[in-house]
Amino acid sequence: MQHRGKIIETAVRNSGLSISKLCQMLGKSRRWMYLIFENEKVPLDYIFKIGQLIKYDFSNELNELNYLSNQKGFEEEIPAHIEHFLYWKIKYYQLLEEYYELSKKASKRKV
Repeated sequence: MQHRGKIIETAVRNSGLSISKLCQMLGKSRRWMYLIFENEKVPLDYIFKIGQLIKYDFSNELNELNYLSNQKGFEEEIPAHIEHFLYWKIKYYQLLEEYYELSKKASKRKV
């Protein structure tokens, strides 16, 4: 699995937007952002939101986000009904990932 935090960190640092400004836009602390950079399994909804704010399409690095890519990237606002759909789709993928990890742990205990 790819280290999502490192991918986010690279994109954020290359975006030209300061970490302080990004944190302010997200309503989070700088410490939270640095924890995100260290986190291998950043939830997809955070990745999606950060990508929107820094105008970066993470689907090039993260296969889970391929459905977000389009010809224009994030240059235009996503319509509310599509954003709502994408939000729940991301949540679904996140739950699938958590279920997969839990089932791996459970199968190890049975052995």
